[in-house]
Amino acid sequence: MAGNRYELLHRPLFGRAPLDQGNAASRISAYIYGNVLILAALIPVSPSAENVGILVVLGTALSTFIAHSFAESVGRSVRDGPPRSTPQRWANLRDSLPILSSAVVPCAILAAAAIGWLEPRTAQVLAEVVMLVRIGGIAFVIHRLQGRGPDRSTLVGAVLLSCAATTVVAIKVILTH
Repeated sequence: MAGNRYELLHRPLFGRAPLDQGNAASRISAYIYGNVLILAALIPVSPSAENVGILVVLGTALSTFIAHSFAESVGRSVRDGPPRSTPQRWANLRDSLPILSSAVVPCAILAAAAIGWLEPRTAQVLAEVVMLVRIGGIAFVIHRLQGRGPDRSTLVGAVLLSCAATTVVAIKVILTH
């Protein structure tokens, strides 16, 4: 295998240049934010309610995406000045897309319950577990972006990240429901 470890870990996928640290951080932030809020939306939903969970998850993802995109736009205008071109605006918007992607798997799981492939309660618990795994799994992505391979500390970090997210979600659910 040619190339050093850094080159192997940071080579572009699908011909695209690797993300710079700022964009990667923005996307990871959006990813975590979206997953935490989707998880918080899933918990209080009654699993027996017909398709309500899917609508709640979609509504949470869309409203969070809009709010996050707006907030990021304002923040970037302070840091970088206003975007000067349409491609810059699209690039800024693209950094918020992980929020929308966080709804895909839970909606698919809840849809499986809606068509009778899973029991509603099983689907809800599975969707919640998937969200925690997604949140914890970002520890592996962070290690890769830092040029480090996965090791025991990555797994410990993933578990701690999931525990921290669970605490944040519990606080949100307690305070808002």
